[in-house]
Amino acid sequence: MRRARPLTISLLAGAAVALFAAQPTLAAPTPIDPAQHRQMLDIWKKMISIPTVHGRGQMAAMANYVAGLLREGGFAAEDVRIEGSGDDLSLAARYRGTGKGKPILLSGHMDVVEARPSDWTRDPFVPVEENGFVYGRGALDMKFGDAVLVSTLLKLKAEGFRPSRDIILLLSGDEETAMATTARLAEQYGGNAELLLNADGGGGLLDKQGKPVAFYVQGGEKTYADIEISVTNPGGHSSRPGATNAIADLARAIDRIAAYRFPAQTNEITRAFFKATGKQIGGATGAAMLRFADDPGDADAAATLRADPEYVGITGTTCVPTMLNGGHALNALPQKATVSVNCRIFPGVSVENVRETLARLIENPEATVTILDHPLASDASPLRPDLMKAVRKGIDQSFPGLPIVPQMAAGATDSLYFRAKGVPSYGVLGMFIKPDDDFSHGLNERAPVASIDPALRLMKTLIVDLSR
Repeated sequence: MRRARPLTISLLAGAAVALFAAQPTLAAPTPIDPAQHRQMLDIWKKMISIPTVHGRGQMAAMANYVAGLLREGGFAAEDVRIEGSGDDLSLAARYRGTGKGKPILLSGHMDVVEARPSDWTRDPFVPVEENGFVYGRGALDMKFGDAVLVSTLLKLKAEGFRPSRDIILLLSGDEETAMATTARLAEQYGGNAELLLNADGGGGLLDKQGKPVAFYVQGGEKTYADIEISVTNPGGHSSRPGATNAIADLARAIDRIAAYRFPAQTNEITRAFFKATGKQIGGATGAAMLRFADDPGDADAAATLRADPEYVGITGTTCVPTMLNGGHALNALPQKATVSVNCRIFPGVSVENVRETLARLIENPEATVTILDHPLASDASPLRPDLMKAVRKGIDQSFPGLPIVPQMAAGATDSLYFRAKGVPSYGVLGMFIKPDDDFSHGLNERAPVASIDPALRLMKTLIVDLSR
């Protein structure tokens, strides 16, 4: 996941809101073919062993490995396409359906963030299975999800499943960096798709004892935007200070930004999340969630949630200074000072609106306030009944009655580009982990082997039920 994982939510207990009420309890989990379990594990490990860090030149090895698996598993050669060059590669594989309905898209990314062997306990690109976990860079983000998608499609092919609509696997090659391949895939396939299932979002939460307590469906993401604020002065000798100083002027602007809070906001997803979560965790935070869900204008409720790093990101837009640069010599007045402000913008709010807010806030007409790159905004996806019904069915095959709760991520995934094209997109990875086990992008990244079967059950159910 590019730049940030979804928010890890405090532990829940009991049933979720009525919209996602549990179905009757099942006697036992639906069995997974041991051969498929082993196949998925082998694919997962092989993917980890390919160091798909952007710039290392290994994306083609990953793409060719996946393409080979799919073709050997029954995909026509012409239905598996690798496009691009160098590390800017993407893979698209079409599982042809019998009807003319809009395709279902399956999303993942092949790239991972850098990992230096000298920093790790184990070589990050030599997968190791130990104490119930697979260790390695990408074990969690997101070679596990890639392996789930590929293994599920191979299983469906082997069983002769014939969907009524096409199913299209899309693997990008630079989700962790520029997302150029993501943009290309969205342009090619996003114009005529029913919905997208993303294996790089959502997921299950375990308590400290390893008991499943909730499954999150990611239906929205905040817009990522970097905004640069610069102040310039003529400069001069430091022994002759004047009335203006670029660094001092910028420091005043930074203070204003740090103290500002954007208006609190909710949408369908965050209201459902706060209502479900607030009832379960109780206390002052739980009460604040319930009040905030009913009225985002409740200042006390908003203040309570915004004081907690766990929840501040889903209460509205946030902007924070992250990088600073100024001056050119120790004995010279600064000619320029610049701060980079990182903004995570609530769905429905334009990037330009945020830029204008910052420009008004700093009250310095001499400063320039510039949006960097080309940030992409998209609205949250609706909580489709067919999607939620399929999720309920898939989760009940592993954990009957487990609460299902909507989630909006503070980070960004490939879903962002597809939502911008009008494709409802949902993070539905069947990975179940404890909060303390989330080492994505960090040292000694790992993921539990026990998540393989629940993830395979859920993904197969989603694909089969939604593509009929």
